[in-house]
Amino acid sequence: MSKVSVLEVKHLKKKYRDRTVVDDVSLYVQEGEIVGLLGPNGAGKTTTFKMLLGFIKPDQGNIFLNDEDITDLPVYERARKGISFLPQESSVFRDLTVWENIMMFLEFQALDPVEMKEKAKSLLDEFGIYHLKDQKASTLSGGERRRLEIARSLVINPSFLLLDEPFAGVDPVSVQDINHLIKDLIRRDIGIVLTDHNVRETLRITDRAYILAHGKVICEGSPQEIVEDRTVRKIFLGEEFTLS
Repeated sequence: MSKVSVLEVKHLKKKYRDRTVVDDVSLYVQEGEIVGLLGPNGAGKTTTFKMLLGFIKPDQGNIFLNDEDITDLPVYERARKGISFLPQESSVFRDLTVWENIMMFLEFQALDPVEMKEKAKSLLDEFGIYHLKDQKASTLSGGERRRLEIARSLVINPSFLLLDEPFAGVDPVSVQDINHLIKDLIRRDIGIVLTDHNVRETLRITDRAYILAHGKVICEGSPQEIVEDRTVRKIFLGEEFTLS
């Protein structure tokens, strides 16, 4: 039986001058599960997320990928090891077509021209945007753009995908659409870490979630356990919050 892939952080700390923004944070995600990273503004979510990716180096603590310490590895080395990232801001090349956007990333893979075209078509088909392949990315709707970005993030066949605000800038119908797309990624045995201000939608698709406040993990558990936690309701969700 093959070993389950795990991305894990242990006792991360980050301080800016006299302010500790991440204080002894530990969490993990396994392949085939969706884990939420949530909390109020200033909780330390973004800093933790950036340390996972390698954009920020922790002052203390370690990041492990399948028991290998990757704390000091740069972003591109983490990508080579199977950690992909979807940023909040639009990352498509607006003046290129949908096809050109995905082929640009495939150029960096060890594939011959035929294999590249087959993979590009397969990914665009999977995400329902092959019919848009000749359109400029600037003409895409928010939901279509997100589909392209997610498809492109899968070019490296990642083991883990980190999604930063995937519901940002899209209409309510597209939010549901992206919700289903993220769930479908589990079929690929990808582990997903997701942070978004749309707490209800995030909790609807996560298997587990970590709630941060003042740089610390104050709660970890299933969506239902998160919602029922008194401390979380008091400082983050509010007393009237429901998943429905």
